[in-house]
Amino acid sequence: MTTFVDRVELHVAAGNGGHGCASVHREKFKPLGGPDGGNGGRGGDVTLVVDQDVTTLLDFHHSPHRKATNGKPGEGGNRSGKDGTDLVLPVPDGTVVLDQEGNVLADLVGQGTTYVAGQGGRGGLGNAALSSARRKAPGFALLGEPGVSQDIVLELKTVADVALVGYPSAGKSSLISVLSAAKPKIADYPFTTLVPNLGVVTAGSTVYTIADVPGLIPGASEGRGLGLEFLRHVERCSVLVHVLDTATLESDRDPATDLETIEAELRAYGAGLEDRPRVVVLNKVDVPDGRDLAEIIRPELESRGYQVFEVSAVSHHGLRELSFALAKIVAETRAAEPVQESTRVVIRPKAVDDAGFTVTPEGDSLFRVRGEKPERWVVQTDFSNDEAVGYLADRLNRLGVEDQLLKAGAKPGDGVAIGPEEDAVVFDWEPTMAAGAEMLGRRGEDHRFDAPRAAVTRRRDKQAEHDEAEHEYRGFDPFK
Repeated sequence: MTTFVDRVELHVAAGNGGHGCASVHREKFKPLGGPDGGNGGRGGDVTLVVDQDVTTLLDFHHSPHRKATNGKPGEGGNRSGKDGTDLVLPVPDGTVVLDQEGNVLADLVGQGTTYVAGQGGRGGLGNAALSSARRKAPGFALLGEPGVSQDIVLELKTVADVALVGYPSAGKSSLISVLSAAKPKIADYPFTTLVPNLGVVTAGSTVYTIADVPGLIPGASEGRGLGLEFLRHVERCSVLVHVLDTATLESDRDPATDLETIEAELRAYGAGLEDRPRVVVLNKVDVPDGRDLAEIIRPELESRGYQVFEVSAVSHHGLRELSFALAKIVAETRAAEPVQESTRVVIRPKAVDDAGFTVTPEGDSLFRVRGEKPERWVVQTDFSNDEAVGYLADRLNRLGVEDQLLKAGAKPGDGVAIGPEEDAVVFDWEPTMAAGAEMLGRRGEDHRFDAPRAAVTRRRDKQAEHDEAEHEYRGFDPFK
């Protein structure tokens, strides 16, 4: 049964915004009291948050689809819809968020660090919010925007100061068990450790974390063994510790060759590990043959520039010296790191000549409009409502879309597509659209409000016609 997962594919879907409401206030003796449609609620966000109590991505392995709730639609009486509930997903410290192409979207390090993986859609405005001095009674409302949906990849890179690397059964887990309070599974067969183990070590005034990388063998960087799956866990370490088995029973292996093999795999993996400090640990010197081999190989390793320690996880020989030496390296590395400054908000204003959209000719009679505002406005438009379509045309005209179409060479009858190719709204363009589709009347006005005035006018006209006929019948001239 899977107990540790450090890489998952996750599908996140933020909540959709609620639709706005088109409503007219009605009460006794006041059937048309004005627009009172409320706004739709905002859709919930999907947010990743670092939680120190979470150590694996196992939950996402079993449930890879996560969705926030939608916003509620607006209602009459100026009642706005309820916002959707945000979905907060706890992730381990050191989680990297990538897209499907492998581009890094976020690197989550530190308790409480957050990343919004999916932003909820904005709620649509009701007709009460759309009313103005020129548009006193809109007969339409805006639709809610859909929430962001995307497939992302989560990779866990263990946040440790010291990483132990070496062949299977070299004694890495045993060292962690005696240096810290960690209790990993230990056995005398290869690939005993199937997951990275993490322990906390205290040496004097320095406290640091130590982790092992299981199963490095020749070809690990190309996918052999378990190494490729767990090499990412050494990327954040301050120091690499080569654990070499001096009492191996395999005749074709020796500490020097093991060291060269592991170094070759680290170079092949890359990730900027070349400049990390190295320490060599000759393990299992409690075995007589192991002690003899350690004494033989130590001068050669020191001549290569390595700091070498002879240790035994069984007898605890040399562990104190090793622990304090690693603490010194970690402390020096921490001191050399730049001081973290407070978070800054970077403001990048748009260029003065940035129209916020582009018009691109595609073929002989098709022009594509791309931009945040035009595409968002199209999504918000109810195309079954002529008045809403007219409002969209007015917004595009004020943004300058029609002027750009004319400059791009568009002619009446040409097709205009707004949005990406796979999900665009296409219509036949007529220059008169900019003036405002006269067949719709004055946009954004509810002609029901004109009905009472029109009825009064018709009654007055009929009364005038009646009086004129009566006067003519009786021979009365009012102007005499």
